[in-house]
Amino acid sequence: MTRGNYKGRRAFRLWKALLLLVLAGCLCFAALLGLVLGGAHDHIEGEPRVMIILGCQLREQGPSVMLRDRLDKALEYLEDHPELTVVVSGGQGSNEPDSEAQGMADYLTERGVPRENLILETRSHNTHQNLLYSARRLEQEGFDIREGAVIVSNGFHLTRARMLAGRLGYENISVLAAPSSDLPSRLFMYIREPIALVKSFVLDRETE
Repeated sequence: MTRGNYKGRRAFRLWKALLLLVLAGCLCFAALLGLVLGGAHDHIEGEPRVMIILGCQLREQGPSVMLRDRLDKALEYLEDHPELTVVVSGGQGSNEPDSEAQGMADYLTERGVPRENLILETRSHNTHQNLLYSARRLEQEGFDIREGAVIVSNGFHLTRARMLAGRLGYENISVLAAPSSDLPSRLFMYIREPIALVKSFVLDRETE
């Protein structure tokens, strides 16, 4: 075998291995995307006593489009369930004028939700912390997360939110899938979320 033929066969094997890795990665991503899409729907378990709205970007002029989508979805449900206690969950990022929780509380009270029905959770900076610190706030107020809660977020977010909530001790988990009105954000999140699902599955395990 000539040196040229050997190099050619070696290069072919490397390209073949690379192609197989790319195909395997695409298949894994497709499976994860299927899980994300499969969780993007409303599901109510029993009669939840509390609602948790997961935070998102707060801007100078108020909630971002995705956060407004979550809040408006919550308001639709609250029209028929005004007695629910609502946790608004989200801390303040370096590029935000206030905590996401405060921005959400302002938005809801301006639209008729009684301030006494709201619990602000202002420490969290990711989905895992949203649910962990919301559980602690609810327990401080005398609620038992094993009795059920309805979690509100955009549809793409709910598979991961349910997984993390179950890991943290929530039971009878209900979800409300808000739309994602901003098309570029929606497309980006459906690319990002399968990767975030793996990250959360592996790393987000703090319970205390």
